[in-house]
Amino acid sequence: MLTDSYFSSILLPVFILLLILLFTVPAVPPAFAETGSDDEEDQRYQRLREQMVNRQIIARGVEDRPTVNAMRSVPRHKFVQSGERRRAYMDSPLPIGYGQTISQPFIVAYMTQLINPEPGMKVLEIGTGSGYQAAVLAEITDQVFTIEIVEELGEWGRQNLRNAGYDKVQVKRADGYYGWEEHAPFDAIVVTAAADHIPPPLVEQLRDGGLMVIPVGSPFRTQNLMLVEKRGEDIRTRNLMPVRFVPFTREDE
Repeated sequence: MLTDSYFSSILLPVFILLLILLFTVPAVPPAFAETGSDDEEDQRYQRLREQMVNRQIIARGVEDRPTVNAMRSVPRHKFVQSGERRRAYMDSPLPIGYGQTISQPFIVAYMTQLINPEPGMKVLEIGTGSGYQAAVLAEITDQVFTIEIVEELGEWGRQNLRNAGYDKVQVKRADGYYGWEEHAPFDAIVVTAAADHIPPPLVEQLRDGGLMVIPVGSPFRTQNLMLVEKRGEDIRTRNLMPVRFVPFTREDE
């Protein structure tokens, strides 16, 4: 008959060995675990981006193929604050600091479609913010210039663009009211903050036949999204839809 002491002499060493293995041998090699996690995260964001395009953009009437493809390509989660990444593909604007926001995906797509973007175009953006709108434009056009008045925000937007692979976008810290005369004329201008009037310097920097999309109206109230078309000396404006944008910030304010 086997005794308790016999079982103890056999099982105790086995138990100790199992404890050693449990606390010293990882279940999955670290490199493999990290790679798998990154792949899964990329796939999850890709699915969210596809849902965003289908449900928020195409379903609401944005049909321009280059614009839709750009919205599918740009990783929006890389242009929001880390704490907001889980909300990056929701149908809403998100805070990015300094009293500024990243516009909701539909508005970004709608404003992009309005300028009829295509390869070869030179585009100016006023209000770099996180860099997302500039990245969408850079997916389609050849030259994108963007101006941000808040130095820290402009630097963050510049870094976001570089990290996401849009290193050809040129970023400048300046008062966007005066545009970027050095690189004018522009085929199109996209303004991502609400002005109380259409800045004359921006109209001057549009090429003949160029388009500008800009929200116009009082700060912190509903504004009008307007499309401006330059035809020689004739400046045509069209009121498109009510919107809510942060105010157009000036250096003398």
